[in-house]
Amino acid sequence: MSRIILGLDPSLTCTGWGVIRADGTRLSHVANGQFPTSPKTPMAQRLAELHAGIAAVIAAHRPDRAACEEVFVNENPRSTLKLAQARGAVLTACGGAGLPVNEHAARLVKKAIVGTGGADKKQVAAMVKVLLPGATIAGADAADALAAAIADAHLTPRY
Repeated sequence: MSRIILGLDPSLTCTGWGVIRADGTRLSHVANGQFPTSPKTPMAQRLAELHAGIAAVIAAHRPDRAACEEVFVNENPRSTLKLAQARGAVLTACGGAGLPVNEHAARLVKKAIVGTGGADKKQVAAMVKVLLPGATIAGADAADALAAAIADAHLTPRY
């Protein structure tokens, strides 16, 4: 049974997204991209842009579910708050579409992709390219989103 999984890497500065198809253990790339927002734009508008962008991705690719890393606490409380607001906008787009979302710890996603929970962004991006050969990846945030989708395909029981 084929499943379409939307991976999400929410951020106020640049939210990454990636869509994969999982046929059993076989994975294939469908699409990926990034939604940057300008720090000069008012917060409410930035969040609306993220929401609209993810809603459009969901409408275009009709995923069966989404996957997102759990929120983590930064040393800077303002950064954590901005991340939480971006996640809220992105997850609201999923909820509005009736799309279930699986949340995974960042270390678990990295371990599923690279083999170690302490992997850096470059290691994750390199393994995503290996796991999805031929895919052109829009950037580091899109690679992280694809990693969330790939990890979800391996970590979530089949349905």
